[in-house]
Amino acid sequence: MEDGLSVLRHTTSHVLAQAVKRLYPETKLAIGPSIAEGFYYDMDREGGFTEEDLEKIEAEMKKIVKENLKLETFALPREEAIKLMQDKGEDYKVELIKDLPEDANITFYKQGEFTDLCAGPHVLYTKQCKAFKLTSLAGAYWRGDEHNKMLTRIYGTAFESKEDLDKYLTMLEEAKKRDHRRIGKELGIFMFSEEGPGFPFFLPNGMVLKNLLMDYWREIHVPAGYKEILTPQVLNRHLWETSGHWDHYKQNMYTTTIDDEIYCLKPMNCPGSTIVFSSESRSYRDMPLRLAEFGVVHRHERSGTLHGLFRVRCFTQDDSHIYVTPDQVKDEISNIVKIIDKVYKQFGFKYHVELSTRPKDSMGSDEDWENATNGLKEAIESMQIPFVVNEGDGAFYGPKLDFHLEDSIGRTWQCGTIQLDFQLPQRFGLEYVGSDGQKHAPIIIHRVVFGSVERFMGILIEHYAGKFPTWLAPVQVKVLSVSEKSRDYAKQVADRLSEAGIRVVNDARDEKIGYKIREAQLDRVPYMLVIGEKEAESGTEVAVRSRDKGDMGTMLLVEFISFLKQHIYLRRDDY
Repeated sequence: MEDGLSVLRHTTSHVLAQAVKRLYPETKLAIGPSIAEGFYYDMDREGGFTEEDLEKIEAEMKKIVKENLKLETFALPREEAIKLMQDKGEDYKVELIKDLPEDANITFYKQGEFTDLCAGPHVLYTKQCKAFKLTSLAGAYWRGDEHNKMLTRIYGTAFESKEDLDKYLTMLEEAKKRDHRRIGKELGIFMFSEEGPGFPFFLPNGMVLKNLLMDYWREIHVPAGYKEILTPQVLNRHLWETSGHWDHYKQNMYTTTIDDEIYCLKPMNCPGSTIVFSSESRSYRDMPLRLAEFGVVHRHERSGTLHGLFRVRCFTQDDSHIYVTPDQVKDEISNIVKIIDKVYKQFGFKYHVELSTRPKDSMGSDEDWENATNGLKEAIESMQIPFVVNEGDGAFYGPKLDFHLEDSIGRTWQCGTIQLDFQLPQRFGLEYVGSDGQKHAPIIIHRVVFGSVERFMGILIEHYAGKFPTWLAPVQVKVLSVSEKSRDYAKQVADRLSEAGIRVVNDARDEKIGYKIREAQLDRVPYMLVIGEKEAESGTEVAVRSRDKGDMGTMLLVEFISFLKQHIYLRRDDY
């Protein structure tokens, strides 16, 4: 996000807070930052807010914008700042100030009668915040801690022009139509149950889709030298202490007790891969060693953050851990990027790359982090691929390259990642014998392409609006009989398609053909074969309808099968 847009959105969050305090003065304010898609403000009001309240708040915000209030900053010593917020009854602001150093000067911003604790920066006048929209309400625990009080989070967005705002709002409306939770239910892809919040159930069509994605993944990776493994779901706590996950990630881990010892459901696949690596002697001749795994991982996500397949508590990663020597890093990263590029182009995605650097909560020496970061940077630069630096967003054990793909309506999703890791090999004592006859620690490259297979499925559902290309569609053809007289031939047609490896449903219900066609369209099936008396009498022909092109006329069944198999083989619908 551009700095200027971030500043504008941050200021608009202050306009929101001022409007709320005017309308509902009993409300207590928490925090209100700018975010990637706009801004939000967390607030504490008895009974929360409603959609009708948002309309009133927006109207008041527009008044504040017209008033063209100047934003003025001032600073107070810590104790004076605490008193100011106490006098205003802003308990959450007081708590924030008390967490700051005692000798700190605390900054505030004032606009008209409204004053807020804030480090800034802001635009100069409220009239600059003219293109905004409040978009939704959500619950949010104070400071993200589920033991704290649940606040109301008001989301909004702001742009520098009404044209940009309208474009974004149109995209939001389109996104609602493409919501994977609704489409996934309609197409029988997945479901959730109160018996397992955050744990998806995959239905028959969902398993077809998931298996197709994994089959495609294997088709690309096996020839590239990847060897597939599978590691246990449950491993001893000591492993996670060695890996560093217990210290850095245990709040997200599920545990159980076996034989009086603590075991963990794996939140990540990498420690299991290191066990496989160290299970036998390794030589530099074995490397790069590409160990791949469709590993199911469990992570405890707060209930308020769960969102369809996008945020779940159990998912499948297309993980690979590649063990390399230092001189192999650049070439191996280049090979990985080529694979990622091929996969994303197959689904029609554009993408951009971010280099994420060392976070505050990390392990390892400055030298290792510098070497790892430079290794990624040099590799991506050598391929002449543009990238931006995302400071402090690396994994706790190493920097990474993140691949953000763009879908059909312009939204971006972080999916693929390449992480360079000097830490785990040292912590697990991994070794290989080099060409010099001495033992050395390998470097691990962690990488995923889909990221989470479940999340990638959700992205694809929304990207295609459920209209999957023929090769990926759970049902590729529906055979629709017009009357009882054509049902026998319709069944023969369906059987022939199935024998040819085409996924087919035979709709032999006693319903009008128009109804059957409309239902097949709603099911987003790529092709419909309408079988009437004429087709039944021929014994060789079918009337073909395309989901996207409509009536395609009559074809010989053998011609249609050849036509469709060519679509599927090429994984293209546009040749």
